[in-house]
Amino acid sequence: MTTLVIGAGLVGSQVARLLVEQGERPILMDHAAQPQAIGQIVELDKVTLIPGDVLRPLCIVDALRTHGITQIVHTAANPMLTLGAQKDPYAAINLNIMGTVNVLEAARVTGLKRVVVSSSSVLNHYLEGGGDGGEIGREEAFPRPTTFYSATKQAVESLGLNYAKWCGIEFAGLRYGAVFGPWNGAGGGGPSNVVREAMRRVLAGQEAQIGPGVMEWVYSKDAARGTVMALQAKDLGGGIFNLTMGALTRPGDMASAIAAVVPGAKVKF
Repeated sequence: MTTLVIGAGLVGSQVARLLVEQGERPILMDHAAQPQAIGQIVELDKVTLIPGDVLRPLCIVDALRTHGITQIVHTAANPMLTLGAQKDPYAAINLNIMGTVNVLEAARVTGLKRVVVSSSSVLNHYLEGGGDGGEIGREEAFPRPTTFYSATKQAVESLGLNYAKWCGIEFAGLRYGAVFGPWNGAGGGGPSNVVREAMRRVLAGQEAQIGPGVMEWVYSKDAARGTVMALQAKDLGGGIFNLTMGALTRPGDMASAIAAVVPGAKVKF
């Protein structure tokens, strides 16, 4: 098996690490790869790092054919996720939806079967509607996304499931919670940056600031482990999976966790 990991960032690099530990040499494709940051997670001489852009379909097809790819993990995402999509809807729609369609279509035309795609737990939260008793034909029967980002992820899941139904692709959409974990490069996502900045401040004896919201979190290594499980599962069932810590974390919970590792830490909500 040879896996193409699209997006060599917070989760993609951890997926590559796990595949290397299993004896594989994965192909990492990123339009702006950060080798120094990636190299702190997975040994660079054990992976093949290539440039590529999911908005260029032939680039994906070329990677599949050149490297003999048998399965794909697609983790590329619009910067700043929900906040980024609200600020620049077109860019998020283009990258999240059309980028994923390009990956699925490349898999279809080359005969590749297994495609695992990043979705988001926002689809468990940023919804409204679902009235009218769920009766088919009623305008408010089914809930709809309330942000641009959640709308793109709903589209990604729906398109992937239709590629599975009509084109024979084995599709998995993974609803990651707010992913955090080690990443020393640029980006890394808002949740990781929140945790990193909070820890940086308390370790320096300063007051950490935590938002007031309730979150579903997932550690990047756990998100990667679930992703590899989806790659290797014999049966993907319904094709959509939640990947979170399985609990809602409140601000007080995070403050307690910080205080447990940094006694006397000051936290402001």
